[in-house]
Amino acid sequence: MICSTTRNGMECFFMTEKGCNFNGGTCHEVVEKCEGCGHVLEVGDKKYCQAFPDPASKWALGDCNFSTNTEIKQVGSQRKVNPLKASRKAAAGKM
Repeated sequence: MICSTTRNGMECFFMTEKGCNFNGGTCHEVVEKCEGCGHVLEVGDKKYCQAFPDPASKWALGDCNFSTNTEIKQVGSQRKVNPLKASRKAAAGKM
């Protein structure tokens, strides 16, 4: 539905016929870590996130999963190699 509170006239998935059903009845402003993200929307002199109404809670436990301004850290990039299979490949000349 169309927002009638903070982002007046824009699409919002928390709006209902009774009004905004998000905690507090309105979206919260972005935090400092959100600066440079592609989801930041400037409405008047305030900035809001288009993807989530409370950006501070997304950053509370680490990086925001909607963030476009952070680099994804690769975890576990090393493949485990079975030594028996590796020795067979090496003996067959496939390595």
